[in-house]
Amino acid sequence: MRPRRAMVLAAGLGKRMRPLTETVPKPLIEVGGRTMLDRALDRLEAFGIEEVTVNRHHLGERIDAHLEARPSPATTVSREEVLLDTGGGVARALDRLGATPFFVVNADIVWLDGPTPALERLARGWDDAEMDALLLMHRCVGAYGYDGRGDYFMDPDGALHRRAPRDVSPYVFTGVQILHPRLFEGAPEGPFSLNLLYDRAESAGRLFGVVHDGEWFHVGTPAALGTADDRLFGRPGAHDFHVG
Repeated sequence: MRPRRAMVLAAGLGKRMRPLTETVPKPLIEVGGRTMLDRALDRLEAFGIEEVTVNRHHLGERIDAHLEARPSPATTVSREEVLLDTGGGVARALDRLGATPFFVVNADIVWLDGPTPALERLARGWDDAEMDALLLMHRCVGAYGYDGRGDYFMDPDGALHRRAPRDVSPYVFTGVQILHPRLFEGAPEGPFSLNLLYDRAESAGRLFGVVHDGEWFHVGTPAALGTADDRLFGRPGAHDFHVG
C-alpha cells in the first residue's frame, strides 16, 4: 500500500513560538535554512506523493504565496477562517484526500530518517484489515524539543494504548501518520482533535504505531528551534533564528 495523497497541518497560531510568529507563520520558520513546511513537502515528494492539501490560518497569505512559488508536489490550500483543530482540519479536506489511506504530517517538526525513510516504513507497516490509524512514534528519551510524559504504550504487535493522566509512557507521537478515511465516519462537525478519533480506534483495537529509527525534533518554541539548528547544522542556534 502506497498512499498517493497527503495533508500537511499548517494552521496553528504558533503562540509558543512568539515573537517570531507575530510576523511569520510557524510553518515558514526555517531550520537550517529551509522552512519546516518545505521540509515536510520534501519528504512527501521524495516518497512519491502526487497531491498534498495544506491547511492554513494564521498569516495564511504568506503560506499561499510560498506554496505558489513551489512547483511540486501538486498542492491545494485549505483556508480555515475559523480554526478547526487537527481532526476538523483533516475532516474538511477528506473530499480531496480520497477513499484510500493517506499521510498526515505536522508542519512544526523536523525528522531525520534512519536506514529506511520513515514514510516508507509506515507504508510497509500498514495493514488495511487491522488498522484505521498508524502513527510514527519516537522514544521520549532522545526526542529533541519534547519534555512531556509521553503519549502511548505499545504492545509487541504495535498496538497503541494511551497513557493514563498520571502515568509516564515511553513513546511520544511525532506528528507523522497514515489515516484511513473510515476513521472519520461519525466524526463531529466543526473543530475537534484527532485524539478523539485515536481513542475511538484504540477502543476498537485499530490504532497502531511504528517506532521511528532516526532523530526527531519538535520545533515548538524559540529554544527548541535553537536546539534543532545547533544539533542538525552545528550552529549556535539559541540566538540565531531564521525565518522565510
